[in-house]
Amino acid sequence: MQIVAIGGGEIKDKETLPLDKFIVALAGKRSAKALFVPTASGDAEGYCDTFDRIYGAELGCRTDHLLLLSRDKERNRMEEKLLEGDIIYVGGGNTLKMMQLWRRLGVDGLLKKAGQRGAILAGLSAGAICWHEWGHSDAQTSFGRSKTTFIRVKGLGFCRGTFCPHLDVERRHESFSEMIARRGGFGIACDDNAAVWYRKGHKTMVKTFHKDAAVHLYRRKEGRVFVEVFHDGEEIEFANKPRR
Repeated sequence: MQIVAIGGGEIKDKETLPLDKFIVALAGKRSAKALFVPTASGDAEGYCDTFDRIYGAELGCRTDHLLLLSRDKERNRMEEKLLEGDIIYVGGGNTLKMMQLWRRLGVDGLLKKAGQRGAILAGLSAGAICWHEWGHSDAQTSFGRSKTTFIRVKGLGFCRGTFCPHLDVERRHESFSEMIARRGGFGIACDDNAAVWYRKGHKTMVKTFHKDAAVHLYRRKEGRVFVEVFHDGEEIEFANKPRR
């Protein structure tokens, strides 16, 4: 199973284009089938158009979308689409609502099957949180709160630990540190334009094509939280191989 979890960046402005090229190269095929899953954004039409432009016109993939909100025909085809994709890319948005719907429809189990059969699993923000055990999410902000409130959202658990996107741009360090201090375990936090690359049987690697972007490992030890910083091409030294 291979997973590329991207911390953030504007795909429409080609900020993540080097990472997108990396994901397509991992598929190892000409004209790979790239399935976009925009559940977290409410199946936003413009987001789908952007994915088609970048992964289709720019990178040469055959693109498709899995639209699950109030579309019965799409739900009937979700197994076919998920198990035929060479790349499955999950977009950003509301992680909590996305995970609730996926579990109700059985998307979680199909994604596991897709990863096991060789599809590249990837995504940004909510689409990066989802692969982990837990995520540092601003999902409750969408429920009418006046300021950003971060909560811990349960993910698919394909990768261990708690994932935090947008560490630099949204200044999440303090909140994420508090979460790790309170909950324990370890956390992986990505700046925008930085990604974590998981491969079964291999060490976890950092991928970033922006000189200031990094990946941060948070650990709680003896009541304190310690942070290590990793840059492009560096291995993150912890036992966090994707689960089968």
